[in-house]
This record gives sequence, C-alpha cells and structure tokens, in this order.
Amino acid sequence: MKSIRQQLVGNCFLHPAWDYLLIGGFWSILLTLYWLVGRVADPGRDPYLNPDQLVWLVLFATSAHFAASTIRLYSKPTYLKEFSFLAFGFPVVTMAVLSVCVMFPGIFGRYLQVIYLTWAPFHYAKQIYGLSLMYAFRGGSKLGSVDKRLIYWTCMIPFLYAVMSGSSHMGLGWLIPVDLINSNSLLRSGLNSIKLVLMVLTFIMPIVLYWRIWKTQSRSLPLIVLTMMVANGLWWTGLSFLDAFVIATIAHGIQYVAIMLIYHVREQLAEPANKHSWAFHAGGFYAKCVVLGYALFNCWPFIFVWAGAGLAESMLMVIATINLHHFIVDAYIWRLRVPENQKALVDPPAVAKTA
Repeated sequence: MKSIRQQLVGNCFLHPAWDYLLIGGFWSILLTLYWLVGRVADPGRDPYLNPDQLVWLVLFATSAHFAASTIRLYSKPTYLKEFSFLAFGFPVVTMAVLSVCVMFPGIFGRYLQVIYLTWAPFHYAKQIYGLSLMYAFRGGSKLGSVDKRLIYWTCMIPFLYAVMSGSSHMGLGWLIPVDLINSNSLLRSGLNSIKLVLMVLTFIMPIVLYWRIWKTQSRSLPLIVLTMMVANGLWWTGLSFLDAFVIATIAHGIQYVAIMLIYHVREQLAEPANKHSWAFHAGGFYAKCVVLGYALFNCWPFIFVWAGAGLAESMLMVIATINLHHFIVDAYIWRLRVPENQKALVDPPAVAKTA
C-alpha cells in the first residue's frame, strides 16, 4: 500500500509542481486570497488585472483553450467517426443560431448571452468534477456510485452559488428581476440565507468527502482534488460575480490547456512512427491553439461587421457562441468510451519513459 504522503500527493501526470500549480489551480488560490486581503485593507481597491495583462492572458489561456477542443475534435479520426454530427452537422446549426442572434440581438441575442453566462460556471464545475475523477483514479481510489455523486455535488455547489449571485445577466437574475429582489426584504433575506448556506457547504463538503473516502477505503484522495474544489469555491464565493468570472475564465483556460497538452503529447509519443520530442508536439499543438483562438475571437466578429452588423453585437454574440460550442464539444470529446482517452489516462511504460 502507498504511504500517506504518496496518497496525499497522488499520481501526478508530470510533476506535483506542474499539476498542483496549473491544473490544481493553486496559483489562483493565492491570487484570490491576495485580492481578498487587499479588499479588506482597502475596500475601494480594484482587484482587476490591468487591461494590458488581461489581453495577453485571454489570448494565451482563454482563447487558446477554446481552440484546443476544436483542434482535438478535428485532429482525431476516432472523434470524427464517433461524433460525426458534432463535427459536421453541429457547426451548421451553430452558424445559423449565431447569424439569427447577430441580426436580432435584442430579441434572440440576449437569451444567447444569458444561457452562456449561466452555463459557464456549470461548465467550470463540471471540469473540476472530471479532473477530480481523473486524479482519484490515478491515485488508486476505487470510487463507488455514492462517492462519485458526492464528488459531483461538491463540485456543483459553487455553480449553485453563482446562480444565486444576484447578477442581472445570468442565473436567478434572469428569472427574477434584481429590482424585485431588492424591493422585497423577505425575498432578499431568503436568497441571502441560501447563499450563506451554499458558501459554507462549498468548504465543508470537501471535508465530508475526504472523511468518507478515508472511512470507506482507508486511504485519502489526492490533495489536488481539494485544491481544485477550493479554487473554484473561492472564485465564486469570495469575489464579486464579475471578478469571479474574470479569474475563473482565465484559470479554467490554463487548467484546460495544461491537461489537453498532457493528453496530446502522451498520444503522440505513443505512436509507433513518432520521431519527435515532447517539446515538438506540445509546442506545435499550443501554437495552433493560439492562432485559431486569435482568429475566432479577434477576426471572426468582423465578418459580421463587414456584413453590416454592429461591432458590439458581433463581438458579444460570437463570444457567447464560441463558449456554447465549446461547452457542448467538451461534453463529448473527453468521454472515457473513446479508447484514446482511456490510454492517455494511465501511464504506459513507453510513454512514461519518454515523457
């Protein structure tokens, strides 16, 4: 049996420093705590990164991660065969919906925006759930159905909190006008009580989860599962909705690109005809992601502008559409029924030596 230290660290894909910092989101925990301490010391302080920093982070993390799922979908023959409608039919549907929303932003576009903003924190929580199962499996935990459900709902609590955030652009704010909530003290008090309960559960449920796994399996989940859950919880409960959305989008993108590169490199190194190093495969894939990400977010909207649409409407609708397309594609390409995903999750000797 592995020692307690080995169980706590877990079986990382590359190195604990890489896995915990980027995939585990440890850097974002430190940044969020820094922002929170700054807000206490100076309540008027603006925690945002400056625009110049944001531009580069969005390009190299957020935009690149959206492109990564698309590149992976079209670069794997298995996916093209397994998910043929997703690869060839769904883009046509996506373009049709986008065109209608750009033409009628006040009628249809606003609903596209609300769906995207509401779905985003769910997507982030679902990614934490998927990564938690990955690291639990690699760490040797044998999770039953009850354990998986507990992990799932623990990951979902920050999403439920975000839905109750009070933003007029998503979640409950879509269904109940913010003015109505503010004018009704009983309703406002009830919602604040629900948010308080969800905030407490966000940080209590991981403890319950770890206690259950230890009690039933006499072993611990890797601590990277805890760091991912705490990071996602801190984003949504410790920051304003807008602040949380900024850091969650960037942190999610870094997390996604990191795990995608690991899978891609492992698959390429395992190919019998491979003649290149891990750096070649990682650099080539990431470069494609950055170029496609730039084209999607910085160039695509101007096609609609040239067709006569407004720049603001085009930008907002394209961003929402790219997000929704990514959410749906992502729900399929990571499924374990795909043989490549199963192989990349474990450590074959050939891959382990090269990587």
